[in-house]
Amino acid sequence: MSSTFTGILAACVTPFTADGSEIDLAGIRAQTAHIIDAGVNGLVPGGSTGEFTALTIAERKASNRAYIEAAAGRVPVVAGTGAPSTAETIELSRDAEAAGADALMIVPPFYDTPSFDEVIAHYSAISEAVSIPIMFYNIPAATGLELSAAQLGRLGAETGVTSYKDTGGDFPKFTEVHFDHADDIQALNGWDTLTFAALALGAEAGVWGAASVIPGLCADLYQAVAVDADLARGRELWARINPICVFLESHNYACAIKTGLELVGVPAGPTRAPVQPLAPEYREEFRGLLTAAGVETHA
Repeated sequence: MSSTFTGILAACVTPFTADGSEIDLAGIRAQTAHIIDAGVNGLVPGGSTGEFTALTIAERKASNRAYIEAAAGRVPVVAGTGAPSTAETIELSRDAEAAGADALMIVPPFYDTPSFDEVIAHYSAISEAVSIPIMFYNIPAATGLELSAAQLGRLGAETGVTSYKDTGGDFPKFTEVHFDHADDIQALNGWDTLTFAALALGAEAGVWGAASVIPGLCADLYQAVAVDADLARGRELWARINPICVFLESHNYACAIKTGLELVGVPAGPTRAPVQPLAPEYREEFRGLLTAAGVETHA
């Protein structure tokens, strides 16, 4: 298997109008410019950061299409299309492919946790319905599905899955997949506080929500560690970035990201209920972390 992705891919928000009732298409264009202009290598709309479970099917299609259009081929767009059923996942996946997505990020069915045989059948059916690469979205805390390193390798070998985003936080397992199953599936880090470790390990790419807020710092970290092999520079950058990642993982993630976007001057509207805004004291804590990292903030 050849590597599918390189660099940092930003997990993107879904911007909403002020009352949260509609997708803000102009906001998507602003987010795209903010991320790409800072040197980030790709966009991943429609995932957890994008509040996909709070969107209708029509909204999910519209958001993915708007990000693809805004990117205009400058960087790859990996559209989130996972859903509880195979049929709905295929519908979303076909629409994203038709819109020009470069790949798909697909979370396994959630609530009713599938068996491994069902996982294989699910991803096999999707890969038969589309012709672009599939990234398996590994997030056991949300899906209840915990695959072993060997099972992740089999998923890549037996279906159209070429990579997986690991939001499980099990770094020994991630390391095992990276070294022992790389011929079958590419391991991409998706756990913010493990980004430096994953890049130092040799992971060629990562999907990172913080890259929507601080894209320049994230791009610099990738350049330092993965490209230049300058670990001293990487450590200096990580000392500034890691406190931000710890903060993001300590709150509702999409809400924290949207708060950060407002603080750096690229607002994306509210999160949808029942998620509530961050309390004022947390907002100011976040502002302090961004300032300490050398990021300019706005009122």
